[in-house]
Amino acid sequence: MQRYPRHLKCRIVAVALASLLAAAVPASAAFPVVRYHQPLGVTRGGEATVVLKGERLSDARQILFDQLGVEVLEVKPIDDKSVELKVKTSSELAPGQYSFRLITASGVTNLRFLSVGAMPMVEEVEPNNDFTAPQDIEMNRTVEGNVDREDVDCFRVSLKAGEKLTVEIEGIRQRWDLQNRDILDPYIAILDDKRFEVAVSDDSMLFQQDGVCSFTPEEDGQYTVLIRDSSFLGQRDVCRYRVHIGSYPRPTTVIPAGGVQGDVLQAKLIDIDGNITEASLQLPTDLIDPANGSAPPTQPYPVITKDASGITPSPNWIRVGDLPIVTETEPNNDHRKAPLCSVPALLCGVIEEPGDYDCFAFECKKGEKFRVRLFARETLRSPLDGVMNVFDADGKAVKSSDDSGGKPDGFFDFTAASDSQHTIRIYDHLRGGSPLHNYLIEVSHLEPSYQIDLKELRRDEAMVVPVPINGHGAMVVVAKRDQYNESFDVEIEGLPPGVTAKTFPMPAGRVEIPVVLSAAPDAELTGALFDVRGKGKLGDGELTSRLEQYHKIVLGQNRRAMLDYRTSRAAMAVCEAMPFSVELVQPKTPLLRRGSKDLTVRVKRDEGFDGPVYFKTLYNPPGVGVNNSRKIDKGQTEASIPITANSNAAMGAWPMIMQVSYGTKLGTQTVATAPITIDVEDAVFNYTFPRAAAETGQETNLSITMAKIRDLEGDIEVQLVGLPNGVTCSAPLQKVNLESTTVTFPLTIAADAKTGMHKTLNVQTLIHRDGETMIQTDGTGEIRIDKPIVKKEPAAEPEKKPEPAPPKTDAPAKPLSRLEQLRLEKESS
Repeated sequence: MQRYPRHLKCRIVAVALASLLAAAVPASAAFPVVRYHQPLGVTRGGEATVVLKGERLSDARQILFDQLGVEVLEVKPIDDKSVELKVKTSSELAPGQYSFRLITASGVTNLRFLSVGAMPMVEEVEPNNDFTAPQDIEMNRTVEGNVDREDVDCFRVSLKAGEKLTVEIEGIRQRWDLQNRDILDPYIAILDDKRFEVAVSDDSMLFQQDGVCSFTPEEDGQYTVLIRDSSFLGQRDVCRYRVHIGSYPRPTTVIPAGGVQGDVLQAKLIDIDGNITEASLQLPTDLIDPANGSAPPTQPYPVITKDASGITPSPNWIRVGDLPIVTETEPNNDHRKAPLCSVPALLCGVIEEPGDYDCFAFECKKGEKFRVRLFARETLRSPLDGVMNVFDADGKAVKSSDDSGGKPDGFFDFTAASDSQHTIRIYDHLRGGSPLHNYLIEVSHLEPSYQIDLKELRRDEAMVVPVPINGHGAMVVVAKRDQYNESFDVEIEGLPPGVTAKTFPMPAGRVEIPVVLSAAPDAELTGALFDVRGKGKLGDGELTSRLEQYHKIVLGQNRRAMLDYRTSRAAMAVCEAMPFSVELVQPKTPLLRRGSKDLTVRVKRDEGFDGPVYFKTLYNPPGVGVNNSRKIDKGQTEASIPITANSNAAMGAWPMIMQVSYGTKLGTQTVATAPITIDVEDAVFNYTFPRAAAETGQETNLSITMAKIRDLEGDIEVQLVGLPNGVTCSAPLQKVNLESTTVTFPLTIAADAKTGMHKTLNVQTLIHRDGETMIQTDGTGEIRIDKPIVKKEPAAEPEKKPEPAPPKTDAPAKPLSRLEQLRLEKESS
């Protein structure tokens, strides 16, 4: 869904065969919710009563429309779930959807849309789900109805031969759902009296999930318009629709689809039935906001068609800006022989037949930076799935783009490498083409810029700011930077009387900064749409930006936005006062890198309020963490909130705001504290831990080397923490000074201490000043604990027993000499 520029005025331009009307559309929790309303729209040129349905609406007070043209006569709460709204519209108001927010005494509702039409309205009457017994209606009527589960609605009209019947439905465009449930995906059909479908539409290029179809009979007869959910789903009172049944013009394509503001655009309109008409449209002179230096060079612009048969129920969208228009000239299929043009420019054309290519050549200077952006499906609702290429003078591809950022329209930047001619080529991804495949290619110089939005604090819901009387509300401004990393100031405009804003500069290179709104004790319960502006330096000049808030309307599978919207202003409401006052106490000393601090928050309760009060940080300075689990319980008035800074925390003065939540009769209200300043400073010492080792049952000294980083006033102590089980220190807190180089801690290791390597030792530097303590924590040191080594005594050698004497044996006989042997022989003989 496109955003209506809020400052546009309605224009009707007479033409030969048709007229174009520039859509005169100017510019769990206690949060209230509007789920649907009945009727969904009104007929322009009179007064009407609309009943809003939702939750927590009993204190409704005001309606805020983003565009001009709808006058609110009365806002009257009926009960907690409904509010009666009386509005008045001009007879010249452009048809379309007008976004609004309901303001209550407790907050701001989600964004909703009131449709404004030109045809009389008819309410669906059940039973009408039988083809043989449909609801008879006259031609050129807008019917409002509801699709229940497995429901089919039938409406019968009478047609003359040659009388065109066009059916356009607002189904998903009338839903609000962030949970992917009960989403009406309408199916429409035109049936003849024999029950044959002569025209059908489920989805459409023009309205995505909402269909549109047309039929022109050759003879008189009765025809039935059938409406159901495409999957036969639905739900009573939730899946409501508006269907426009008539002979009104319904262009699907405007060619060219862009122009220069202030010019008269000579346009060709291609209707849904194929008829082509010529028309002239005076484009606005003030569409491009000179105060927004970061805005794109073209903006979306709504166009309504009017002729003798009627007026379109919803606009076609084109792009209008300050870029000169270049219309394609055939032949231009060959990128080596493309017609020459000048850029920056808005290149307009049509991929007229399958296999067609369109090429545009232009001269570049070396180092010249360009941004190339395609508009086809996303803005123009063209069937073109465009693919773009850039070629240099040698025919070499420099850059290309098919889809970009999950969108079917391409986008890329490129830098010219030489003084030469470059060429842009575009074609359809599937090589399709038709007279409806129109496109715009925005070629501009790449310039520094930044876009401003508000951060979601409730998932998928655009930020609204409740501000209690004599209290504070807060939001976070986020910046999407593009080639620009300088600091810039934030300004708030459009707040009601009695409400002021406390802003902080967006630091260089950062993308988030809080803003606090405060309501005076005498402020009135009211709401307002406010602007957020950024002002920064760019060289000797100024670079500005303005808010563009993104709203998710319907989410499908995987939380994909099936319907979304953008507004140029955000909403706030002055709410009923809190039943207590709250103070986030300003600390007197800084938060150190690698350090921690306790913030003190106090409440002073009004008589009769004794409920718990919860605290959660709104915004963390870079590198700072906050404990978001703290609360002040019933009967208490104070709590401490621990915060820490890592070793790379950004130094400097940073705002700190806490969100404050408490129970009310409508649910949980969330507001904010007044801001305080957290000064983040560098650490004071660096520490070097030794590789310590000790044995159980012994004592040892742990000497840690310390080196001063900077000077800091205060009394300094160093404390050893993180001792393993079984290890104690008799003097864990040691006094030191800025000149100290070591700090020694005596350790005693118990006999039953756990052995092994322990990497749990830390030292805390405690710096006492002004009644506060600055803490810096460093580690991790290690100590190895072993069991004592037991020395073994040498064992006594056993007494050696004397070995028994060997038994006596006769000595071997002495060998006889030869003479003795002869003597013995003689004697024996």
